[in-house]
Amino acid sequence: MDLKTLENWLWEAACKIRGEVDAPRYKEYILPLIFLKRLSDVFEDEVEELSKKLGGTEIVDEILKTVPKEYVRFYIPEIARWENIKKHPVRGLGMYLTDAVRAVAKENPELSGVIDIVDYNATQAGKRIVSDERLHELVNVLSKHRLGLKDVSPDIIGDAYEYLIRKFAEGSGQSAGEFYTPKEVGMLIAKLLDPEPGQSVYDPCLGSGGLLIKTQLFFKEKFKGKTVADLKFYGQENIPFTYAMAKMNIFIHDMRAEVALGDTMNHPAFKEADGSLKKFDLIATNPMWNQDFPQSTYENDPYGRFIFGFPPSSTADWGWLQHVLASLKENGRAAVVLDTGSVSRGSGAEGRNRERDIRKAFVENDFIEAVILLPQNLFYNTPAPGVIIVLNRNKGHKGEILLINASNEYEKRRAKNFLTKEGIDKVIRVYRNWEEVEGFSKIITREEAEENDFNLSPSRYISLTEEEEVLPLEDAVVLLKEAEEERRRAELEMEEVLERALGIEI
Repeated sequence: MDLKTLENWLWEAACKIRGEVDAPRYKEYILPLIFLKRLSDVFEDEVEELSKKLGGTEIVDEILKTVPKEYVRFYIPEIARWENIKKHPVRGLGMYLTDAVRAVAKENPELSGVIDIVDYNATQAGKRIVSDERLHELVNVLSKHRLGLKDVSPDIIGDAYEYLIRKFAEGSGQSAGEFYTPKEVGMLIAKLLDPEPGQSVYDPCLGSGGLLIKTQLFFKEKFKGKTVADLKFYGQENIPFTYAMAKMNIFIHDMRAEVALGDTMNHPAFKEADGSLKKFDLIATNPMWNQDFPQSTYENDPYGRFIFGFPPSSTADWGWLQHVLASLKENGRAAVVLDTGSVSRGSGAEGRNRERDIRKAFVENDFIEAVILLPQNLFYNTPAPGVIIVLNRNKGHKGEILLINASNEYEKRRAKNFLTKEGIDKVIRVYRNWEEVEGFSKIITREEAEENDFNLSPSRYISLTEEEEVLPLEDAVVLLKEAEEERRRAELEMEEVLERALGIEI
């Protein structure tokens, strides 16, 4: 089955219950069933192969009842095998599906809290959330094709699964930012990190797992046909269904990853034997922008993460960057997607400013390698453009920061803008060659950053080209604030001069 056919088929299935469930939630009922269909079809293929080797299905059934894990990835009990689901009558189907996914979780503990997170028989205000009739229609559509090993590769079904997640993001409004980073942004990050065999890759704000998956896909393409040590993946996610979605997505892509459920900022899951934070070669992450955490989160941190200061309660951007820095190995690198304002807020302000001061410490310690301004309207929860901040604990170009303005590298699509392949290639070429391109990139020194009060917004340093008709709104607001701060500073300096000259207080 080709990707387009698979995508259309799965979206047809999703639409069967689309009207009965609120848009942000209907993914919760569909994704586990598609996952179960894949597990069941793969299990059927594995049993068929074992039967050929061992001499019949009866022998295989007896073996799988005693030592299933030695022969199959996941053991699927009778109740959850798709042939039995397909035969079940309409009446009571919701209860049957709930029992089926719970039986799978019981036989496969690593799927507990993943496949069994939804009750298909649940009611709200005395009415079924999804009726047996609609569930029956969904099962019938999913029964049209097989999703076994012989029918569709992990990469193809993985792409189709991510297609569904993107479609769900389109209808989820603000909540989309909790689980989805645009596919092309993920691929840009994977190419920036450029993983090597055996390296560890970590995402502390895992979402649906897309950034780890894009890193693996790029890695497989890079070393295609070669035998190399695979990457080691780690991730943590705080929202239970998003965690479940990530694990399903990772399993569908036939990846291995250690994934934890919990609040990374307050309770990081990955630690060494002595209680210190585990460190990784590469980190790819898109934390929730401008997230609120109380000051106690930073003040009472037992891991020594916030050595450069506490960010304001209203925005955890530089809290997340300090967590990322603390989680990197000595030669580690990271690519972090944040709000555009994170690289300029506080610059030009009078007196102390927490974000500017933390940014200053990152620059003075030479941890920031590059800042890439993305096009506006890429993300599903905000029209703001966003930036990718590349951290490197062992930079090749000491004392320099590469700024890239990729705000024009997009195509307009129906729902959102789309970062083009040509734009991604252009960013990667400039980053790897460490070069300045008129109207696109500029290399600044630490001294230049200091002269601009540690404002690292690419639009501050890179002149607009003639082709750019309109300055992005986010950048225009930042520049306006900077101009206001400079005007206020000039007025204060003038008042001081006049006071000294006239000998009176103004």
